[in-house]
Amino acid sequence: MAGVQGMATVWWVLAGLAVAVELATGTFYLLMIAIGLAAGAVATHLGMPLVAQIAAAAIVGGGATAAWHWKRAREPAPHRASENRDVHMDVGARVRVDAWDADRTARVEYRGAQWSVRLAPDAPAVPGRFLVRAVEGNWLVVAPEA
Repeated sequence: MAGVQGMATVWWVLAGLAVAVELATGTFYLLMIAIGLAAGAVATHLGMPLVAQIAAAAIVGGGATAAWHWKRAREPAPHRASENRDVHMDVGARVRVDAWDADRTARVEYRGAQWSVRLAPDAPAVPGRFLVRAVEGNWLVVAPEA
């Protein structure tokens, strides 16, 4: 029985190491591998031979990894950082542009300071109210308010 207990301990330690490395790196897939390693430990506790333990770990860990990858692939792609409101609080803000320069840029008063704005490529260069679509360096990229 000591051999079974020792082998289960090895599986549990490997699962714990996978979780620790995941916490250090943020690689969520390592948690799926840790689940597979835990399945190997459970197989050991059930008295299965080493080949069955390895198979259980591979099937559960590989299956969990594949399922997570499939789930992530079906989600919509995240916004680029420059267009993400979670990264830049200015995305979605409204500004007023009184006149555009020939190069489709302007200066606007926004949050108590002068900002440089650049017109989105497909937007018409007419005065009016605009929404900030992205922040690129010190530039606000704007498009007409819908």
